[in-house]
Amino acid sequence: MIRIGILSDTHGTLDDGVLEFFSDVDEIWHAGDIGSLSLANRLANFKPLRAVYGNVDDARIRLDYPLSQYFWVENIGVFMIHIGGRPGRYDSIVREALKGNEVNLLVCGHSHILLVKFDAKSNLLYINPGAAGNNGFHKVKTAVKLVIDGKQMKNLEVWEKTRD
Repeated sequence: MIRIGILSDTHGTLDDGVLEFFSDVDEIWHAGDIGSLSLANRLANFKPLRAVYGNVDDARIRLDYPLSQYFWVENIGVFMIHIGGRPGRYDSIVREALKGNEVNLLVCGHSHILLVKFDAKSNLLYINPGAAGNNGFHKVKTAVKLVIDGKQMKNLEVWEKTRD
């Protein structure tokens, strides 16, 4: 069993409430638009970090983090990318990843809109944690955590805070 904290679109700012929300997680996954290497390092010093770069991330972040990641946690195949689209309208990179890999969990960001949905057509759980930072049109900052236990994804929780 592993507890995962998922966030995206921090754009260089991180509310201490996110760290408090993630206090019991084993890993943090950042789905892009990190915003600064210092923020990535802050997260990595707090908990083990898996991250991908987003469209606003600079060359330095892109040296440390890939465009996408495919990995296994317990018995769950995970694909993470910043710009992934949404169920029924996935980006071309996601569509290709779904063809060649067993993906049970798709994690992406970019939209700044929290959406958790089971995609029956692709047989996967889609998670976009929304935006945890202060930049963008969103009025509420969000992050997600869940438990992966073998082949099960359960106990999903959402953190919300009105933007500063």
